[in-house]
Amino acid sequence: MPNTLIIGSGSYIPENIIEGSHFRDAVFYDDNNELIEKPTEEIVQKFVDITEIERRRYINAEDCNSDLALRASVEAIEDAGIDKEEIDYIIYATNFGEVDVNGIPNFMPSMSARLKGKLGIKRRDCINYDMIFGCPGWVEALILADTLIKAGKAKTVLVVGGETLSRITDPFDRNKMIFADGAGAVVVKATEDTTVGVLADNTLCDNGEELCYLENGPSLNPDFDEKRLYIRMRGRKIYEYALKNVPDAIKATIDKAGLDISDISKILIHQANAKMDYAMIGRLFRLYGQREYDHSISPMTIQELGNSSVATVPTLFDLIRKGKLEGQQFIPGSYILFTSVGAGMNINCVVYKFPEGKI
Repeated sequence: MPNTLIIGSGSYIPENIIEGSHFRDAVFYDDNNELIEKPTEEIVQKFVDITEIERRRYINAEDCNSDLALRASVEAIEDAGIDKEEIDYIIYATNFGEVDVNGIPNFMPSMSARLKGKLGIKRRDCINYDMIFGCPGWVEALILADTLIKAGKAKTVLVVGGETLSRITDPFDRNKMIFADGAGAVVVKATEDTTVGVLADNTLCDNGEELCYLENGPSLNPDFDEKRLYIRMRGRKIYEYALKNVPDAIKATIDKAGLDISDISKILIHQANAKMDYAMIGRLFRLYGQREYDHSISPMTIQELGNSSVATVPTLFDLIRKGKLEGQQFIPGSYILFTSVGAGMNINCVVYKFPEGKI
């Protein structure tokens, strides 16, 4: 049975840098639809203190989600050194599709079909799938690609994550400062070397009361006359859920691979809140009897790029792989983790091993 090896990567980070000052004229409401009377500067500073998000990136008005994914995908395909017609499947992780400038989501045609068309792939048997799985969508798309390769259904798969969350956030919700735009992609290929690539994976789905932790809802401002749906996030519930469940899920994946936490060189975790990520990684190490850990094991981009949902993990991977994240690098022959938690609620994790040669 073949394994799945990443042979190319790419990412696209929008040029528009959005500082905290961007929100100085905002008016915020709480979850009870009541106006928050505190000064906006105080609200923004408290937000930074909790999440560490100083800046985020927003898409240009003339662009759309599939444009960002196209740029990331072209880079990944060129990096992989393959002909685009070799691609057997395109799996595109997203949650809101092709959101227009008015904030209206569009999934017809599918995002993966749009991307295939923009790439100019002519193969009719290059199959396109959309992965709608919350923020863990790209990691789950990687798991699906590995499943297809192991089943002999594919040899080469383009795995993409793209989102334009700035177009789907409530202007009166403090949580809008978390969200950002971007895209990341990898090309994966079957390898007969079963000691490298995707070695183990784990996915959990809790879809009872957890369904409401992240969902779509109307504006928090009851007088706002724009009748459409926005991201609605119950931060405290998500924090408690993640802390309780994610470390155990990661450990179960490491155990499945027959490894120990000491074998893992990097943990690429989805980033929505730096405080939450630190807490999850800290609790993971405590499951192994360690109360302290080297924070460099879990690289962060959230401070500068915000939360771009499905694009966060593949973008982080691409930046490190290409030496674009200061102080971070992948070591040939090392083990890393991809892991995420998000709407559903869904959790997933992948153990991946680099080959001894070129990463």
